[in-house]
Amino acid sequence: MDFKDYYECLGVSPDADDKTIKKAYQKLAKKYHPDVNPGDKTAETKFKEVSEAYQAISDPEKRRKYDELRQDYQQWQKRGGRGDFDWGRWQAHPGEGNHQTYSMSPEEFAQMFGGSSGSGGFYGSEGFSDFFSTLFGGGQSYGFGGAGVRSRAGQDLEVDVQVTLEEAYHGTTRVIRTGEKQIQAKIPKGVRTGSKVRLAGQGGPGISGGAAGNLYLNITVSPDERFIRDGDDLKVILPLNFYKAVIGGEVRVPTFGGEVLLKIPPLSQSGKKFRLKGKGMPKLENPQQYGSLLAELSIILPDNLNQQELDTLRELAQKRGIT
Repeated sequence: MDFKDYYECLGVSPDADDKTIKKAYQKLAKKYHPDVNPGDKTAETKFKEVSEAYQAISDPEKRRKYDELRQDYQQWQKRGGRGDFDWGRWQAHPGEGNHQTYSMSPEEFAQMFGGSSGSGGFYGSEGFSDFFSTLFGGGQSYGFGGAGVRSRAGQDLEVDVQVTLEEAYHGTTRVIRTGEKQIQAKIPKGVRTGSKVRLAGQGGPGISGGAAGNLYLNITVSPDERFIRDGDDLKVILPLNFYKAVIGGEVRVPTFGGEVLLKIPPLSQSGKKFRLKGKGMPKLENPQQYGSLLAELSIILPDNLNQQELDTLRELAQKRGIT
C-alpha cells in the first residue's frame, strides 16, 4: 500500500488552516469536477483524489490521526525505509468509519461550481483508496444534504515511558505529546517495568459527542547503579572494612529516603545480610507501605598495612595455627 500525501495533493502546507484547505479544495474540485470534464477519466480520478484528501484533513479527528501517521512514515523514510512499514499500527478498528458521509449543502455546491446543486452522492465508498480505508475505515461516501456522523468513542492510545528506579520510588511526571495535544502525566510511586498507567479521557477524541479514548503509559524502569530491585524489596552491597567486620561498629546504609545507621556485630562474615524493614520500594497498590532493604556485607581488606601491623597479624595467625 502506498502512502498518500494529502497536503501535497491539495497543494497546501502541513500547517495550513481550515480556511486555506477549504479554498484549495474548492479550486481543485471545480477544476476537475466530472460535470466540467464529461467523459474525462483523468479528471475524474483527480477529482476523487482531491476529494479524498479534503475528507481526510478537513475533519479535525482524521487530520490528527493522519498527521501522526505522516510523521511516523517520514521518520521511517529517514531511517532508510528498511523493512515493511507497520501499517497495522494505524489500521482503523473494525466498524470504524462505517456510515459516515461528507455532506455538502446545495449552497456550498452552488458557490463552488456556479450552478445548481447538481446530482448528489455520485461517489460511493469505491471512491476511496486502500490507504484511506485502512486509516479511517470503510463505508463513507461523498454526498449532499444533511446526513450526520454516528457518535463513536475515541481511540485508546499507548506511549512507552522510561523512568529511573529513584523516580519509581518517589513518583514523577512526564510531558506526553499525542498529536497536537500535550499532557503532563503523573506517574505514581511503586511502578515497575510492565506497569500500565491509565489516563482516562486523554486518548483520541470522540466523534460527534462520543467519549474520548484513554491514554496508556507503558512503563520501563531503568537499572540503578546502587540497588537491585526484587519486587517491592531492594538489595544493596554494603562495603565493610576488615577492622569493623572483626570488632563491630556502625555503618551508613544508603536508601532512597536518605542514609540510615546500621549496627554491625563483631566477627561479621562477608555475605551476611541485614533486613531493613520499610526501606524498600513503595507498594504500587498501597504507596503508604514499603518493602524491605537487604544490605549484604562485602568485606574489604586493608591495602596499606605497615610492617608492624603485618607482623602483628602474622603473630596472631601463628597462635591460631594458621601458616
